[in-house]
This record gives sequence, structure tokens and C-alpha cells, in this order.
Amino acid sequence: MRVLHVITGLGVGGAEQQLRLLLRHLPADCEVVTLTNPGPVAAGLAADGVRVIHLGMGGNRDLSALPRLVRVIRAGRYDLVHTHLYRACLYGRIAARLAGVRAVVATEHSLGEAQLEGRPLSAGVRALYLAGERLGRTTVAVSATVAGRLRRWGVPAPRIEIVPNGIDLDRFRFDAALRERTRHRLGLPGDAYVIGGIGRLAAGKRFDVLVRALARLPRDHRLLLVGGGPEESALRRIAHETGVAGRVLFAGERPCGPDGTPGPDLPALAAAMDVLASPSPEEAFGLAVVEGLAAGLPVLYASCPAVEDLPAHAATGARRVRGGPEAYARAITEVRAAGPRPRTPPDAARHYGIARSAARLMDVYAAAVTGALPTPRPASPQGASSP
Repeated sequence: MRVLHVITGLGVGGAEQQLRLLLRHLPADCEVVTLTNPGPVAAGLAADGVRVIHLGMGGNRDLSALPRLVRVIRAGRYDLVHTHLYRACLYGRIAARLAGVRAVVATEHSLGEAQLEGRPLSAGVRALYLAGERLGRTTVAVSATVAGRLRRWGVPAPRIEIVPNGIDLDRFRFDAALRERTRHRLGLPGDAYVIGGIGRLAAGKRFDVLVRALARLPRDHRLLLVGGGPEESALRRIAHETGVAGRVLFAGERPCGPDGTPGPDLPALAAAMDVLASPSPEEAFGLAVVEGLAAGLPVLYASCPAVEDLPAHAATGARRVRGGPEAYARAITEVRAAGPRPRTPPDAARHYGIARSAARLMDVYAAAVTGALPTPRPASPQGASSP
């Protein structure tokens, strides 16, 4: 099966990195079109042997991109077009139909109750979304929570399939030697208690809560923020104002060591942490939380459908925290007081293995091409019901 993935951009982000991981496990001949920004993930895909086409779209209203995308789809003779993120879903569905491809699947990565991809929802956005959705065959939700939001928006239930995000569990397996090397490379004191935050440094992620929580904690606590984004300068300013600038480490999107050489990857950074905190109040899945669990970390979170959609016993080590800096400081203190725990992943992390997600998506592809219903898959053998 030849599949074209159309995505808005390929900078460092959850949807973009999830696409790269997925393509490593999909038994299909896949190529990728990025409408804009062929960033680091595009380079990673190319290194994996995936052809990436940059469409060079100038903005949301650059209608000249549409005929270019139609030509790409026609020339590629694809069996199916799979779109990712709002702009790509709108243009990709239209282009696929114009090119004669009726098997169109779209993944909804970032639909919240009040925002879409970090932007406030409006009646106009919803109307345009629903108009485009009708041009596809299936809309994939990354969690049961997102599926419910889609239904409330007006997407017919039979057109929605749930395929959760996946993780490569082997990459996150805890390694004590890697932990020590990473902490040394980052310049972290040996006795430091490291609070981790993973994600785009955007206002909606509320990483300022962690900076302010750090100011309420003893001096041997450190905050390691992994990611880049528009709020970095504001977070640095808050760190200075609260007197913790020397205890906050901004690892960036592509972390570097103190000497400026390329730094450790995400699993290595997770190994260096003692607890992961995710204060974002609204998530579509909560990939950072699942990655933290895969690394065997205790996790404190405000919103994580990936955990909330499973039985409580599946995510031992995960705890929901409601409130601001004081609540997170108190929760971090309690986690530390409980002492270290074995760095083994709970059932929830194993439930979201990437191979399982890839197999489920292939069922959706086959159904979209043939017009049949996807084949149901059995529940997880660990007892976590299938999302």
C-alpha cells in the first residue's frame, strides 16, 4: 500500500515526532509532504529513508499550494492520503479528492475542549473543520477523550476511530549508567533532585508553574525543561525574578552539553530526572506523561487522557495534581519523601507500545481503502482495556 502523509510542518513537536516514529513501524510504502517548515523532523525522516516533499506554502491562505499538492498526489499514485494537523487536514483532504483519491484518513492530534493546536476555538474554525472532515473517510482520534470531543463537535461516530499515540518502550528503558553520564554532561550535581518538564515551551503548557514551584523547594532541587518555544524568554525571566535562574536548565529542542556538542536524546534526559511534572491543563493524549512512565518515573500531571482513559491500576506512579505552584511544590515534596522506587514502566506504558498503534492504524487504512469497517482488536493482556 502506498501512503502519502500530509502534515502542516516538520519542526520539533509531538505530532511531528509521533509521525516519524510511526513510519518506522508501518508496513506500508510511505512518503511525506510538509506544507511548511521542513525542520529537524524532516531531516530525521530523510535519514530514515523516507522521501519528504516540501510544498513551500506561504501561509494559511496560500491557495496556490492546493494545485501543487494535487499534482504531487496524482504523480505519486497513492492508495491513501493521511493528513495530520489542522491546515494539512483541510488542504490535504481537498487535494486528495481533486486528485481522485477517496481513501483519506486524518489524525486529530490536538483537539481540546477550548483550543485546537494551542489556538482558541471559534464557530468559524469548527465550521471549517467539519466541512473538511466530510471530504475524508475516517478521522482518527489519539484518545477516547478526543473521540468524545469530536462527537460533541458533530463528527458522526461511525467515522471516528481511536488509534492512540505510541512509544518505543525499549528506548526509554532505564539505564543507571546512562543516567550518571547524562547528569554529568548536563552539569547537574550528583545530589540534585531533578524535576523534569517535557514539551513545547508555550503558554498553554504552564511550565511557569514549575519554575514558581521550584522557588518553594530546597536548593538541591533542579528543573530540567526539555523543549523549545515562544515562552522560553518569559520562563527565563520568571526564573530570574524568583531567584532560581541557576537551578533551571533549558535543554532546548535539540539539547547540547555544556561544551556545545550535541547532547543526549529524550530517553537519556528522562533517565536523568527523578520526577516528571506536566502542569498543562488540557491535553489530547499526554505523550510526555506516558514517556515519563515508560522511563519508570513518578509522574505528576494536570491532564492526561492516555492515563485517564485506562483503569486506575494501569498507571501506578502517576498522580493528578490540581492547582498551581504551591500544589506542585507540595506534590514534589511528597514524592521525594516517599523515596526512590524501581524504574520499571507500569502497564499503561506497555499498553501504548508503538507496534500496537501501527497495527491498529493499518486496520484503519485497510478499511478506508476497501470501504469496510476496521477490525476490532483485543484488550491489552495486562488488563488495561483497549482505548
